[in-house]
Amino acid sequence: MTRTQIQLPDDVYDRARKVCESREISFAELARRGLEYILSVYAPPLGASGDWQPPRPRRLGWKGLSDAEIKEQAQLTATETTLARRRKK
Repeated sequence: MTRTQIQLPDDVYDRARKVCESREISFAELARRGLEYILSVYAPPLGASGDWQPPRPRRLGWKGLSDAEIKEQAQLTATETTLARRRKK
């Protein structure tokens, strides 16, 4: 078992102490149970792949342009964009 220290606001500590007294458990036991609960709710299940991948992006690009055309437009500098607009007029 690992020993650790935590800092709590006074009101949280007081409320936790009252729970400990009413349940007749130690503060350490309350903290362990609380952490176990939070981990069961938020942590990935055991055995799940540890290789996190970001979600796949939605296709929100400019309508009517291919991925290559979007990339080309995104890499243009402001000056190049201005010159391209002037040429179209």
